[in-house]
Amino acid sequence: MYDINFLIANGVDINKSLEIFGDMETYNENIGEFLISIKEKLAKLEFYKNEKDMNNYAIYVHSLKSDAKYFGFTRLAELAYDQELKSKAGDVLYIYEHYPELINEVTKATNIVKQYTDSNYRPQVVASIAQNNPTMSTVPVGTAYDKKTILVVDDSNIVRNFVKRIFNETYNVGVAENGEEAIGIINANKDNENIVAILLDLNMPKVDGFAVLDFMKNNGLFLKMPVSIISGDSSKETIDRAFTYQIVDMLGKPFNEIDVKRVVERTLYFKELN
Repeated sequence: MYDINFLIANGVDINKSLEIFGDMETYNENIGEFLISIKEKLAKLEFYKNEKDMNNYAIYVHSLKSDAKYFGFTRLAELAYDQELKSKAGDVLYIYEHYPELINEVTKATNIVKQYTDSNYRPQVVASIAQNNPTMSTVPVGTAYDKKTILVVDDSNIVRNFVKRIFNETYNVGVAENGEEAIGIINANKDNENIVAILLDLNMPKVDGFAVLDFMKNNGLFLKMPVSIISGDSSKETIDRAFTYQIVDMLGKPFNEIDVKRVVERTLYFKELN
């Protein structure tokens, strides 16, 4: 179908999405990722809700909020944000009472996407759920790059692909889905000059962005691999904590192509100065 009028008629804020994706062609190229991502996130939300693990629940509902914003599903983003705040406050009862409302809105959004794309496929739902905060007694093995690379560390495939599209003609773009993968990649490249900038999310499963910042601080890597934060958490506490490290800049989600280019240019310039 790919009829923009269908999206508008169903309440999708396409103008807000185009601030991020730039044009409908790019939006259409990425919309399939929304279906895959949302299925995976729902499986994890259900698991952590049942476990009453509000810390991990907050991470995944935060990611769901961001994805919904990217593609113009404003109501879903609002409900996810509400759940994020309540889960961070440890309000398990509220989560249980309002979870069906969130699921209903997810169903509406996925049905809209399937009709918009005439999609009949059913993405595989991740069956096993990784536990949070694995031991970091050993550094995971990572990829050593042989060319100048921007490393994007974010649990959202949508964000990773978005940054790839922006820079794929000028830089190699490496990706990590969580802090554990990022630490492995950073460690594998600490003796070369090939990571020229890192865009780091803070709220990620397994190992979060602050663990990555701690690793870089302990190994004296901030001048060698300058870091800018990309995060949907704009609380004063998070911002203040982030700037206790030697980061270059902090970019809030959702962001557009101009925002990303600006923060990367600033990060690259920081490396040139050092």
